[in-house]
Amino acid sequence: MVSLASNPQKFKVKVQPSLIDGTGVFADEAIPPYKKIGELRGESISVAEARRRAKRQQRIMIVEVSDKRAIDASGSSDPMRFTNHSCAPNTVLRIRQGRVEFYALRAIVPGEELTANYGETHHEGRLTCRCGAPNCVGSL
Repeated sequence: MVSLASNPQKFKVKVQPSLIDGTGVFADEAIPPYKKIGELRGESISVAEARRRAKRQQRIMIVEVSDKRAIDASGSSDPMRFTNHSCAPNTVLRIRQGRVEFYALRAIVPGEELTANYGETHHEGRLTCRCGAPNCVGSL
């Protein structure tokens, strides 16, 4: 379990194996709709550096926060970095004042995996999506 005092999480979450892909982050308590769940922190880098890093890695944890800056969370201890993609997500990622924040799209029950729609990725449609949603588009 994650200590709420040491991170920007507003709700208790836990990191564990995911049926979607590798490791995921799961609600450890009920999360009401539209509430901020937490943030993703990491190293602030240029977008050019972020794109260089993304080309070298299959699994990335990088979010572009502006046309000039990105956050690389691969070295972060924030559990939200394990938020897997889903074509039917239960969270939305918002960029606010250079911060990467996650909000619940609906009520989330304890034990449910937190997911977000990644949108455009460096995979450019070459990576198979494994979200299992009825409306899955099939690739990232």
